Amino acid sequence: MFIIAKRNLKLFFRDRTGVLMSFMSVFIILGLYVLFLGETLSSNLPDVEGAKFLLNSWVMAGILAVTTVTATLGAFGVMVDDRARGLLKDFTAAPVKRQHIVGGYILSACSIGMILSVVTLLMAELYIIAFGGQWLSFWSIIQVIGILALSVLTGGSIMFFITSMLRTISAFTTASTIIGTLIGFLTGIYIPIGTLPVAMQWVIKLFPISHAGALLRSVMVEEPMAQAFDGAPEEAIREFKVDMGVVFDFGGSLSTMGTSLAVLAGTTLVFCLLSIAIMRRTNQ
Repeated sequence: MFIIAKRNLKLFFRDRTGVLMSFMSVFIILGLYVLFLGETLSSNLPDVEGAKFLLNSWVMAGILAVTTVTATLGAFGVMVDDRARGLLKDFTAAPVKRQHIVGGYILSACSIGMILSVVTLLMAELYIIAFGGQWLSFWSIIQVIGILALSVLTGGSIMFFITSMLRTISAFTTASTIIGTLIGFLTGIYIPIGTLPVAMQWVIKLFPISHAGALLRSVMVEEPMAQAFDGAPEEAIREFKVDMGVVFDFGGSLSTMGTSLAVLAGTTLVFCLLSIAIMRRTNQ
């Protein structure tokens, strides 16, 4: 398993274009924020001190959530390429247990997802600092890395389920384009969830990766919110958290960190079981 994972890691990082494409969603979201969204969001907080620090932290948390999905998706491209070229059949014909082959692909994809997510976290922190923000505390960084790890597992399980049904590179490219386009909307990055129609709000609330975004926001905007809303009424803070997707409102009850962690863990388990079922069916 580790040999296959090591081989996949080498293949992925050897393809510099593929690595760059894994960051494409990050660059697109950041570009939209710098050119359009940042000004629009700032106009909603005209008299709030530290609004730039708060909004930058909010956007970067969303970008990190997206990266955990797009990075693992790009990593599973190695598996689809092996299948398209018939190499996967050669592996299964070799005296290697099938679960070790599958485990190698999953391990390499999650490793790549985690590496690229940590690199994105570093870039996000540098961006926040460059525009007048502050570094995350050591404990916050530990929390963010832990959330990223769980989100990578969740994103990896979903992407493995999807890519296990793809047989050609063209199908993988099409799926990557669709997912890369939709992921920003489904996680409520482009527009605050509070400004969207109710139906779209529920789509975001029920999309598992949105809960990774909410967890990351709750950690990354904690200090900026403390500065921006110092002395503000509790209701104003609650309204901001709901509108910006820091927490989700389910009929008057707000989601907690425990709720979002349970959603991510449950989604990971469900998609792992679905993937195993598909693999067994394919083998029959």
